[in-house]
Amino acid sequence: MLRFWDHDSRFRRREFLQIGGLGLGGLQLADLMQSRANATTLASPIVKDRAVIFLFLHGGPSQTETFDPKMTAPVGVQSATGELQTSIPGVTFGGTFPRLSALADKVSIVRSFATGDGNHDIKPIVCRDTLNANLGSLYARVAGPNRSDSGLPTNVALFPKAIVETAKPAVTNFGDFTSAGTLGNAFRPFVPGAQGEAQQNMRLQFDRSRLDDRRHLLQQLDQIRRNADKSDLRTGLDQIQQQAFDTIVGGVADAFDLSKEDPRTVERYDTCSLLRPDDISRKWKNHKNYVDNVQSLGKLLLLARRLCEAGCGFVTVTTNFVWDMHSDVNNAGVEEGMRYMGLPLDHALSAFVEDLYQRGLDDRILLIACGEMGRTPRINARGGRDHWGGLAPLLITGGGLNMGRVIGQSSRDAGEPASTPVRIPNLISTVLHTVFDVGQLRLMPGVPRELTQQLINADPIPGLIQT
Repeated sequence: MLRFWDHDSRFRRREFLQIGGLGLGGLQLADLMQSRANATTLASPIVKDRAVIFLFLHGGPSQTETFDPKMTAPVGVQSATGELQTSIPGVTFGGTFPRLSALADKVSIVRSFATGDGNHDIKPIVCRDTLNANLGSLYARVAGPNRSDSGLPTNVALFPKAIVETAKPAVTNFGDFTSAGTLGNAFRPFVPGAQGEAQQNMRLQFDRSRLDDRRHLLQQLDQIRRNADKSDLRTGLDQIQQQAFDTIVGGVADAFDLSKEDPRTVERYDTCSLLRPDDISRKWKNHKNYVDNVQSLGKLLLLARRLCEAGCGFVTVTTNFVWDMHSDVNNAGVEEGMRYMGLPLDHALSAFVEDLYQRGLDDRILLIACGEMGRTPRINARGGRDHWGGLAPLLITGGGLNMGRVIGQSSRDAGEPASTPVRIPNLISTVLHTVFDVGQLRLMPGVPRELTQQLINADPIPGLIQT
């Protein structure tokens, strides 16, 4: 909780800064920074200068219509959207990924990834293998819940509502994206633009009103900055107090503010242009989820990149519940559904990959894109694909890992791995090896044994980590 008090439009110096949440036990931010200035953080040699963006494709995307088209298989098994040749000779993607196909040398895909069951839940971002905590909470447990130099949360979860105020709230029927398991609430992800317990992590509090969303947060920080510049508020503050003030009204707020980004970059990421007028009146019960995600997906990835640049270590981005393409009263079929979600995903991911490499961030930021399961090898009688845990799509880019790889093989119908399966523990191990010096982490006192156990439960995905 960040707290400012406004009394008769004038600041009262004794109360002008306080930090009471964020796992800091009520310390004032200036006191926290003073203690940080006098000591070296324990995690510094363990935490690498890398960040993770986990793009969770909620509902279970089809492996066949994404990155394993199987066009030599019979109709009804092969991709309903056709295939496109990628920049890697002999490798094709599904027909709704023209831009990403041209960037295949800058991503790696796994064609032998099996999540283990066809249940709707939020694995692998929250599951038994993550100690029933958001994977980012494991990161925060080692790195700390906030950056010591800026106060920025190290673990953030972004939902469509962070970009589109009218978007539906995050779907929680199948699991809590903000869970910290047994690690403690201090390590839950910070959720901008949402209500609820996690939102208490950052809140401006005034004596007449309480503001809980990102838009008002930015407005009020701007007002505080203007008032401070006009007054003598800064006079007499020591260096640590000045740093605390500049941290709150400067870097933290700016990281969440897309208006600080080059408008050409915002336009580059924007997926709204893909929304057709008739998309708003579709018959599917989940059509509002489609609309929300087309409107928000690109900007969510841009916001995630900004947060990682500012020092956040783990950002969960979720697309609500939109990949459940049964072709029934709730959901579109595969062909129409991939136009809804495949094209926006292609647009958003390709913009992110291009941006990542152009900014030289491909060594610093790792992006993972997958869902909780895949879809049945054969299209059902209605034109949809049903739940399937035997194989699922997985795309990875950045993080200093080997790119341009196709890892593993699938069976002829894309129903199961035809090579050694890559499973959720392998994916988790890849993340942990990317962001931590695992040799040092094993020796770090105070880390739960269950967390370090994840380092030896499984090897990283073969062929990705550079040796």
